[in-house]
Amino acid sequence: MPDRPVDADGAGPAAGLPSAPSAERNFEPILAALGVEFAGRRSVLEIGSGTGQHAAGFAAAMPWLRWQPSEMPGQTESIRLWKAASGLNNLDDPLEVDVASAAASRDYDAGFSANTAHIMSEHHVECLFRLMGEALYPAGVFCLYGPFKEAGGFSTESNRQFDSRLRLGNPEMGIRAIEQVDEFAERAGLSRRRRYAMPGNNLLLVFERVA
Repeated sequence: MPDRPVDADGAGPAAGLPSAPSAERNFEPILAALGVEFAGRRSVLEIGSGTGQHAAGFAAAMPWLRWQPSEMPGQTESIRLWKAASGLNNLDDPLEVDVASAAASRDYDAGFSANTAHIMSEHHVECLFRLMGEALYPAGVFCLYGPFKEAGGFSTESNRQFDSRLRLGNPEMGIRAIEQVDEFAERAGLSRRRRYAMPGNNLLLVFERVA
């Protein structure tokens, strides 16, 4: 199985490539869940690929998948660098996607997004689910990773403080309630099927396209 691009010491991202420490820390636990959810899948649309670390790493670890990364218009250069460094045939060139205006054809049987919902407005989170509803075949799965609220509260004090910092910087940001994202999913023809506990008080929520 291909390895992720790493530095000369065999640890961390390859020298010179843009990197995010959080993407390196959460790679293995997310991969463990995706290895289950994406077994037997063929093509994945990732929304908000950031540096491109996850796209390159997951495409390398799951060579049976065609991995389609994406990022906001004008923000795909880092992903292109990771693709070039990886040499992977199953990692596509990044798409420029603004969830508020993008449309998708039904070309995927899996979707993924990490650490995006809390830095989007509520409207954009709903648009994210709409886009996944358009992109996924029936029975396709969408895996959404990040921090979430539940039953009207935060799971930890650190998440409450994180939410306060986000909203102080931008009132439209904030940790989303699971109940709210479930509503957005239902409107898009998706239904939550499973959840995985993740390190750092995060979750990976798994939705299935049912309509």
